[in-house]
Amino acid sequence: MRSTANNDNALRSCLYLGQVMHKRLRPFVHRFTYRVVSFLVDLDELPALDRRLPLFAHNRFGLFSFHDRDHGPRDGSPLRPWIERQLAEAGIDIAGGPVRILCFPRLWGYVFNPLSVWFCSHPEQGLRAILYEVSNTFGETHSYLIPVAPGTEPGAPIHQACDKGFYVSPFIEMQSHYRFRLREPDERLTLLIRQRVPEGEILLASLNGRRRAPSGGALARAALAHPLMTLKVIAAIHWEALHLWRKGARFRRRPAAPSRPVTQVQHITLEAAE
Repeated sequence: MRSTANNDNALRSCLYLGQVMHKRLRPFVHRFTYRVVSFLVDLDELPALDRRLPLFAHNRFGLFSFHDRDHGPRDGSPLRPWIERQLAEAGIDIAGGPVRILCFPRLWGYVFNPLSVWFCSHPEQGLRAILYEVSNTFGETHSYLIPVAPGTEPGAPIHQACDKGFYVSPFIEMQSHYRFRLREPDERLTLLIRQRVPEGEILLASLNGRRRAPSGGALARAALAHPLMTLKVIAAIHWEALHLWRKGARFRRRPAAPSRPVTQVQHITLEAAE
């Protein structure tokens, strides 16, 4: 049976106020940061969030909003059946446990999520899998579904890895490898991604933040602190791409997107993630 919250204190959904960092390591060093507000949304709590928070809306316009069509199959259908099908195909059973999506919310009706992270948990066995949902600026998306090592203690660092199979940056070749280091979000949010090409490590990217309980006041303060966040995210991506081009970064042609929307990583490669 899926668990539901009876009061605000029991909600698993929350906000994180924090910072994104990108650091290019070769053939030159280039670093930039920007501040963001992220939402950690429990799929089963979306109706309650829509009712209780006057500045938040589900599948309709709001100051902040979450739309099903921004994730998963991108057709507006409910997200839980979709993620449960992906997990079942990978041989992972979460027995109706919580699924939480870490993402940027729509602000004034607009959003761009370079990366959304789905945390899929079993009600008794804890976190079972993580889905990394990647979007590029060409309107394409692809996801990597990676199981979590059995017996991982709550709050312990999680190491995962996979090969790149989806075009993101025009300045990084396709032959590369991702390593993820993160913790299941609690009071703090920490996520580090290392990307390696044949010549060596090329990119570090991180997202860090502090938890805020979902409330009308928290949303109002977040809107005042980040009134044009979506525009800032999109502008930062293109502005920094211009800087990379001016510094001499080599342009890579965009191949066709993968035929399957989700890459299922069957094996946990801890050696590659260390």
